[in-house]
Order: sequence, then C-alpha cells, then structure tokens
Amino acid sequence: MTRRMRVGVLFGGRSGEHEVSLRSAWQVIRALDPARYEVVPVAIGKDGRWRTGIDTLRLLEEAQQALRPMPDHGVEMTVPSEPTRHALVPLGGGAAVPLDVVFPVLHGTCGEDGTVQGLLELADIPYVGAGVLASAVGMDKPTMKAVFRDAGIPVCRWLVAHPAREPLAEVRARIEAELGFPCFVKPANLGSSVGIAKVHGPGELAAALAEAASFDRRVMIEEAVAAREFECGVLGNDAPEASVVGELVPSHEFYDYADKYVEAGARIVIPAPLPAETAAAMQQLAVRAFRAIDCAGLARVDFFLEERSGRVLVNEINTIPGFTLGSMFPRLWEASGLPFPAVVDRLIALALERHRVRAARRLSFTPPAPAVSSARRSSSGSR
Repeated sequence: MTRRMRVGVLFGGRSGEHEVSLRSAWQVIRALDPARYEVVPVAIGKDGRWRTGIDTLRLLEEAQQALRPMPDHGVEMTVPSEPTRHALVPLGGGAAVPLDVVFPVLHGTCGEDGTVQGLLELADIPYVGAGVLASAVGMDKPTMKAVFRDAGIPVCRWLVAHPAREPLAEVRARIEAELGFPCFVKPANLGSSVGIAKVHGPGELAAALAEAASFDRRVMIEEAVAAREFECGVLGNDAPEASVVGELVPSHEFYDYADKYVEAGARIVIPAPLPAETAAAMQQLAVRAFRAIDCAGLARVDFFLEERSGRVLVNEINTIPGFTLGSMFPRLWEASGLPFPAVVDRLIALALERHRVRAARRLSFTPPAPAVSSARRSSSGSR
C-alpha cells in the first residue's frame, strides 16, 4: 500500500486576518483527498505559538460558525532549525512529527509576508506558494507597486506616509498636490481590506491615518479611480497560467472586510462580462505581475478597469489568496475547468517541484585547480 503524503496545514497566525485564515484552511483541508494525504493541522495562535493535537480539527470546524480566533489547545510545536529534518518537534519533548510538505494558509503579516517562508526554507521543508522575496514584495503594497511600475505594468498613483513622524498638515498637502480627494488610506502590509478607509475629503483624513497606522507604521495612500473591479488567478512556477477573469461587484462603496466576510453581500460574476481582448489583456498582465515579483505556486491578481478612459490597471497581487467558500480564487479555477481538489493537488505538486529544483542548485563554490605553467610541464617531461 502506498504511503499517504503527510501535509502540514498552517493556519491562524498573528495578523489581523487570523479569523479569515481559519475559514480558508478549513476548505483546504476538506479538499485534500484522505486516500492520498494525511493532514497534520497546525494552528498558530495570535500569540505566535504553534499547536496541534486531536482537538485541532474540531476547534477549527467550530471556528467556522463565527469569526473568532483559535483557542489554546494540544501540544506546542516548533520547526527544527537543522535542515533535512522535515518535521515538527514538540517543545515539551516527544517524537517528531514528520512532514512531506507544508501548506501555509496564512493571510497577512507573519504568514504571507515571507516570515514563515523563511523559516521553512531554513528547515528545508517543501512548502506551497511563493518564496521569501515574492511573499515580502507581494505583501508590502508600496514596494509591490514600485516593482510593477518598473516592470512597465500600469498601476494607480500612490504615495507613502509615516503618520508617527509626519504632521497631518504635511500629509494632507502631499495628497492634494499628488493625488487629490477622494483617496484610499491603507496599511502598507495587510490584506482582506483590514484597516482601509475611503477618504472623501480632508476632514476624514486624521481618523483614517490613525486607523491604518494602528496596523502598520507605514501607510499607503492611493488615488481613488472610478472603475470596475476584476480578478484573475495564476497557477504555476516557471510556466504560470492564468484563469478566466471574474468581476467583483461590491455591495458597499468599496469591497471592505464586512462585504467580504461578515455580510457577504458582494456579487461575483464569472466569467466577467468583458470584450475578449480586454479579458486577454488582464490574463497577460496577471502573468506579467506574477513574474515581476518572482512568484511561485499561486497568486490572485486584482485589476481596475477605469470607467472614463478604459485603462486596465493592476491593483495588487495576493500570494496566498483566500480559499473560503466565497473566495474568488477557487471559483475562478473551477470556471476554468479545474475543481478545487485538483487545484490543491496541483499546488502540492508545484511545491515539491520547486523544492527539487532548489535542492539541485550548488550551495558552495569550488575554485578551479591552478593552471600548471608551460615551463613546469616541459621540465617534468624531460625527466
């Protein structure tokens, strides 16, 4: 009998998207074929501690009923620092839990931003999704937009503010000079629309900056464009492929956290009602954005289609998109002919492929032997 692959599914985490991660992880675990995979669920608490045990799946299922964090339970685990262990180790002692691959289902900081990816790299454990660089760039909105701009990918105008050291009047003056009102104020490193506000005029700026700065010391301020919103999924490593394009129709003024996860009032249209050439342009831009940050495994790329000009703008790339029942990424691939269980299989295969390629690289440099001079060669030959 073939041994089942042991898949460590990481979820929860220390970010403001902890509760959303629980919903995504539940759907991923349900999509993993029990005949092929043995799931090792690992809950990361808001305190950063990793825990697993016989109650982990039950507690995760209960968390689906409300957006609440995972409680403390089970055994506290850690990833060993020595390479090739491919395991989790109980902190209180005991047998290691071997893993063939890790599937991080972590949204936001301390999970989607390269931190967990770096830990898994040090432990030499294969993992699903982007590496350290792409994860960090994809999470940091201003850096991501700068990389896209330099790659010739069209994006909205933006600026970066540091509310702790910049007077409100200075930030306001920069907005008025470079962007104008209305505008969006966002934490530089976060997702799921947490901490985002649409600022209609100067009187709303102080509160919006304070809210965004409560999540991150850096704040991105972006022009507000009158546009329709679209999304496209990407799968692959060196040969990424784009899904069909879907349209997102928010029920609020913009697609905020409540619209995504609490009220679930937004409408998703797949495939998007677009001219074929516009949809194709978005698919091409999705792959370009994926490659621009050196992404791997998966991503969801979000677009604006400006109503006045017809311009297509890349809004952002998400290196660990949502996997909830209402999330766009699995629905886009379903419409592209790839059901969610097949997407999960593909992601695990891509993770193992990427790890094999990385393992084949040289890790040290051996200098060539010094050349023997012609004088020495002739001398040796005369003996």
